[in-house]
Amino acid sequence: MNKDQTKGTFDQIKGETKEGFGRLTNNESLEAEGKMDKFVGNVKEKFGDVKEKAAEEFNDHTDKNRY
Repeated sequence: MNKDQTKGTFDQIKGETKEGFGRLTNNESLEAEGKMDKFVGNVKEKFGDVKEKAAEEFNDHTDKNRY
């Protein structure tokens, strides 16, 4: 797991918390902020997935051509 995946997961959890608290307190602004945090977290996590996959492909290609 790379730092983008970790940050993305954290942002999603933070967003869930804000969204839930916003619903509980009837604060639409906080609820919307939580939804945005979840969205941004999801994007960060997916970006981290792509980076990790690219690094794996690069390393596999490099290892195959080393010998």
